[in-house]
Amino acid sequence: MGKLKFNNNYNYIISVDNLLDAWQEFLCGKRSRKDVQRFERNLMANILNLHNDLANKTYQHSPYHAFNISDPKPRNIHKASVRDRLLHHALYRVLYPSFDKTFIADSYSCRLNKGTHKALNQFRAYSYKASQNHTRTVWVLKGDIKKFFASVDQKIIIEIIREYIPDKDIQSLISQIVLSFHSGRKGRGLPLGNLTSQLLVNVYMNEFDQFVKHQLKAKYYIRYADDFVILSDNKQWLLTILSDISNFLFERLRLFLHGRKVSIRTVASGVDFLGWVNFPDHRVLRTVARRRMFKNITVKQGNNDTVQSYLGLLQHGNTYGLVGQVKQVDLEISEHSSYSLQDDGREQEVLL
Repeated sequence: MGKLKFNNNYNYIISVDNLLDAWQEFLCGKRSRKDVQRFERNLMANILNLHNDLANKTYQHSPYHAFNISDPKPRNIHKASVRDRLLHHALYRVLYPSFDKTFIADSYSCRLNKGTHKALNQFRAYSYKASQNHTRTVWVLKGDIKKFFASVDQKIIIEIIREYIPDKDIQSLISQIVLSFHSGRKGRGLPLGNLTSQLLVNVYMNEFDQFVKHQLKAKYYIRYADDFVILSDNKQWLLTILSDISNFLFERLRLFLHGRKVSIRTVASGVDFLGWVNFPDHRVLRTVARRRMFKNITVKQGNNDTVQSYLGLLQHGNTYGLVGQVKQVDLEISEHSSYSLQDDGREQEVLL
């Protein structure tokens, strides 16, 4: 059975109206940035120039500005020019709704009304179902893709896109964006930082999602970016499908499982997934995440957004004691008091 064909129109994507709407979405949270302000000073001229280049098929993607961040592990971000990022938004806002309809319900990364908290809640729900109300032992196969963004095969993602989008001009535009970057190996990688990359990796991994759901018949499967879990009361079945998963990832997508991050263990023993260690009736914030939280609050002194972000995270469970610690640290920092966090290494339980 062939893939669903989209009827998206190139002329609409590059239209001035769509570019203007994309600009308003792009502006959110970026108005104070100098490169954005420079582009906005001659907004209509810049948008008309971009539209004309796209209409005349003379558009060329500019080079990226590379820099490193730690969130928490080191990541290499590639930032496109404002002009190119505007195009990414214009393309994304038209194509996302079409592609999103093809994704499985349990793909949670970079999608509207999804996210880590819903993925964690689904893990709890699947644990409950697979264990038949906690009356059976549930095993969890947890996997992680090695160097995910850097390993995406550009030829394969372009071929997948062409199976969905018959419009040759849209195909060509996406190909140019994909091929504007490589991770050190020619023909490999998508840039962390592109809005289009968020969509493209989901399109890419949707091939894997469909395989797991429809060929392996995995009933309880969740994926967030390059992390995935499969729950079952049959450990032997999970051991059996592990080789099928590894073979599919390599043969279809040229991806490899991260050997040190693949595990099969019971929910009762705790499953480390999306920053939390998940048990049948509670979650435990990973010690490393807890330490990083206090370190970030201490380093970013006076940044209320950081504190509120962590308090928001902790609302997804009964974390009264940990919330109190966060508020106390913030209070003492704001009063310019010295504070030394005494960390006994224990993890904070989060009742569900």
